Amino acid sequence: MSSNFRISRAFKNAKRICFNADSKFVFFSDSHRGNNGFADDFARNRNMFKHALEHYYNNGFTYIELGDGDELWENRRFERIFRANKHIYMWLKKFHEENRLHFIWGNHDMKYKNPATIRKNLHYYYDSVSDTKKELLIGASFSEAIFLEDENTGKGIFLLHGHQADWFNYVFWRLSSFLVKVLWKPLQILGFSDPTSPAQNFKERIKVEYKLEKWIQENNNQMMITGHTHRPRFPDKNEIPFFNDGSCVHPRSITGIEIENNEICLIKWHIITKENGTMQIIRTVLEGPESLTHYMQ
Repeated sequence: MSSNFRISRAFKNAKRICFNADSKFVFFSDSHRGNNGFADDFARNRNMFKHALEHYYNNGFTYIELGDGDELWENRRFERIFRANKHIYMWLKKFHEENRLHFIWGNHDMKYKNPATIRKNLHYYYDSVSDTKKELLIGASFSEAIFLEDENTGKGIFLLHGHQADWFNYVFWRLSSFLVKVLWKPLQILGFSDPTSPAQNFKERIKVEYKLEKWIQENNNQMMITGHTHRPRFPDKNEIPFFNDGSCVHPRSITGIEIENNEICLIKWHIITKENGTMQIIRTVLEGPESLTHYMQ
């Protein structure tokens, strides 16, 4: 099974969501929410991510997570992930209750292909204060891909994690998960990187991006937004319409993509130190905004 076949199958079966000029979307991926241990790369950005979610919720955005939200390769028990990130899940719950939350599964949370895993991990949580089980994300929507369709033109944006172009991490994701859990997680604590990950291996990243670009070119320059490689991408108007929202585990920031007023931009949330010595989380626009009409064919 080729990467082209996997990407095309995801496109054909993608969940369809209509949008218009009033729609607002924010895309993050590759949070790799962990258990706050030494190997948890998300831990340093946890509060920054929570602040960003709060901003988007209060400003009427729909949140779409493009895969690898929960780090299910390194962590056997989701309960530990939840305890370390409860305030994050409470904000996700707010989005979910207003039908403003959609998940795409990636390779590190590919277990969410199974509805039983979604029910086990995300439908309820244990509240230690009241000693009761409470509702969390009952009916949460997980898809391999999403197609955002302009309700006026029928043109759209193809959303997926991007590991469909990564043969080893798609076909052999169970083996990859095992290797990360028993081998690379302990070595990561000592400073070693996983050579099979395109986020850590430059050559693998180039291969994945090339395959995704090739698919776009062979499919009428279909606009695409992915994650997986952790490298933000925002093309010029005359380039292949291939976007990447980056990741939420950069050393000192998180990156994402916003769509508002039919315009798209690449953004970064990071911490600055003010003159009085206090620290502040701010949002910075890295690229754009540009009209979607430049990219949607």
